[in-house]
Amino acid sequence: MDAKRIAGERAAGFIEDGMSVGLGTGSTVYWTLMKLGERVKDGLRIKGVATSKATEKLAGELGIPLTDFSEVEQLDLAIDGADEVDGQLQLIKGGGGALLREKLVAANAKRFIVVADESKAVTSLGKFPLPIEIVQFGWEATRRQLEKLGCSTSLRMAEQAPFISDNGNYIIDCQFEAITDDAVKLNEQINMIPGVVENGLFVNMTDLVIIGGQNGVVTERGRD
Repeated sequence: MDAKRIAGERAAGFIEDGMSVGLGTGSTVYWTLMKLGERVKDGLRIKGVATSKATEKLAGELGIPLTDFSEVEQLDLAIDGADEVDGQLQLIKGGGGALLREKLVAANAKRFIVVADESKAVTSLGKFPLPIEIVQFGWEATRRQLEKLGCSTSLRMAEQAPFISDNGNYIIDCQFEAITDDAVKLNEQINMIPGVVENGLFVNMTDLVIIGGQNGVVTERGRD
């Protein structure tokens, strides 16, 4: 069985009747949603908050009921993927461009579970470019300030035009060297720059990581 499917389906087992659940975005969470759709058809009652328009669409097709933060004060659980996860359960997310909504959902959940295949497990964060969502106005100035933090940057493109997030913003992809030891400080530094909306560093947020491997092997890493 595919490693992403193994991890995604395992995470769906943590969802219980009556829960409000944050529904992530990406190729591994896809399998969580597929499994969840089956469970909903079998009678499971939940309400989901989607982290992207793509997830909203898929949830609708699967019959998964959706809500939003006007009706839910706090989520019981959020499940999402990651582009990188280190041994301290720190993450880089945002490769799909949904980092702002993903962080909002994760921050407002009692428990945050990350699903990934073993290729996403790293010793140090930073090989994957860090996505940073910024406002369109004055984006060049914001980019210059980001580069002062010691990274090389590129404006994310979609064909011949800048990529636009679900929130109407640009995304700058920043290539740092290994940043695990400085993740907390770097997260603060980035978010202090005017024009930055949010960044893809998820620090001290993850409660459990489910990693799918070959031949059906699943590894779970929780907070100590």
